[in-house]
Amino acid sequence: MRFRFGWIVAASALLIVGLIAAIKLGSDSRTEIGAEPLRFYCAAGIRKPVQEIIAEYEAEYGIPVESSYDGSGRLLSEIRAADGGDLYLAADVAYTEEARSFGIIDEVANIAEQRPCLAIRKDSGLQGITLQDLAAGTHRLSVADPKSAAIGRAARKMLAETQVNGVSIWDPIFEKATVVRHTVNEIANDIKSGAADVGIIWDATAAQYEELTVVPVSQFEGSPQQIVISVLTASKQPTRALHFLRYLTSQDRGLTNFKKYGYDTVAGDVWSESPEVRLFTGGLMHPAIQETITTFEQREGVRVLQTPNGCGILVSQIRAGEHPDLYFACDTSFMMKVEDVFPQWEDLSRTEMVMVVNPETAKELNISSLNDLATKPLKIGLCDPEHSALGDLTRQLLRQRNLWATVQPKVLDWPSTADRLVESVVIDGLDAAIVYRANTIRQKDALVVIDIDSPRATAIQPIAVAKDSSFPNLMGRLIRKLKSADSRQQFESRGFRWIGGSTL
Repeated sequence: MRFRFGWIVAASALLIVGLIAAIKLGSDSRTEIGAEPLRFYCAAGIRKPVQEIIAEYEAEYGIPVESSYDGSGRLLSEIRAADGGDLYLAADVAYTEEARSFGIIDEVANIAEQRPCLAIRKDSGLQGITLQDLAAGTHRLSVADPKSAAIGRAARKMLAETQVNGVSIWDPIFEKATVVRHTVNEIANDIKSGAADVGIIWDATAAQYEELTVVPVSQFEGSPQQIVISVLTASKQPTRALHFLRYLTSQDRGLTNFKKYGYDTVAGDVWSESPEVRLFTGGLMHPAIQETITTFEQREGVRVLQTPNGCGILVSQIRAGEHPDLYFACDTSFMMKVEDVFPQWEDLSRTEMVMVVNPETAKELNISSLNDLATKPLKIGLCDPEHSALGDLTRQLLRQRNLWATVQPKVLDWPSTADRLVESVVIDGLDAAIVYRANTIRQKDALVVIDIDSPRATAIQPIAVAKDSSFPNLMGRLIRKLKSADSRQQFESRGFRWIGGSTL
């Protein structure tokens, strides 16, 4: 009896230890995206919605966010001088572009847009005030220093073409200002308190003060200024930083707070703590993107579910109702077949079609041109025109050369991707095939590769986000990674020619 009791006690102890370990593991798995508080530099004018978002994020995930609020320019200077930090939110994309030129940011995401405006107290009686009045110094004016705050920089830029005595009207306005501030909130408070009659602030900021009203100014009705958040390259916990970035810019989390305060927000992603996205990719490009995809998954804390196949098969799946978030096609012609789902695409790479021949066969039969496919006794392999972009392009090419009717009966293998054709030519199952140059790189020493002199013998690889994707911004960041210098090197090492531009 004592033995049984002792065994029960021991088993109970082990069970308790196991439960504690399981709880700890569950807790650790929740916070494995980082261990330290996030350091967040945020434009002061965006404080109200951001403070609410931070409170909600901390309550939901227990991840602390330490924030600093100041003018976008002053924050940028602070970031450059600091050793560390995780996120930077600028009230004007111009500061984000400047930060990128300094190499201090990586991923970016748009949040909302806003415009400069003249703001006055509703009871001031100054509804008819003009820029010329400000330039004449007839009213007490509060403005922001363009070196410190996005609102000052944006206003100066948008007023540059309005001239007074041969100079930008901004110059006399700035010179006659009663007070110069470093943040837009300080200007709004000057107007609210009566320390200034008028100020130049963001329209979204004015909407947050019930005492203020906006005076329309045509010069400020141009292109809106983008509010952008970015991850700092100095971040030691980028996955956690991206988790917060996705939360803040999601349509059903952070962006609801911005809308509440009158911001004109972008179309954000649906919130998911660990998103899973689908990528349809032509089998041709699949090896070239693997390293980039793996790095992206690890850094973003997401999963990219890939379906590599012949583009004809992928198009059939899309037409049947399967809508991946991202489609990377082997040729533009197969993107155009589904442009109702993928209306906007960009080209990343191209590769030429070539004829590959077994070396012994090439020597024995003196194979040297495309015409030999029709005139020589060859065992030929071509990709399936219905299932493959390469097959469709090959059929078009041979028809244009009046070779299709003669070559087609000699084809012994019709796969949906070209890798099998290359292998068959190398191991002597086939004498010749038409493939992409990018298919030949690994086996180029075991093949005779013959160029095809025709403008039809080139395939261009476009990539596009589905218009109904729940994660358009996340997919935009993936495309940006696929356009990076590291990704380009992966493509070029596999025989592709790069046409996709570059990202820093």
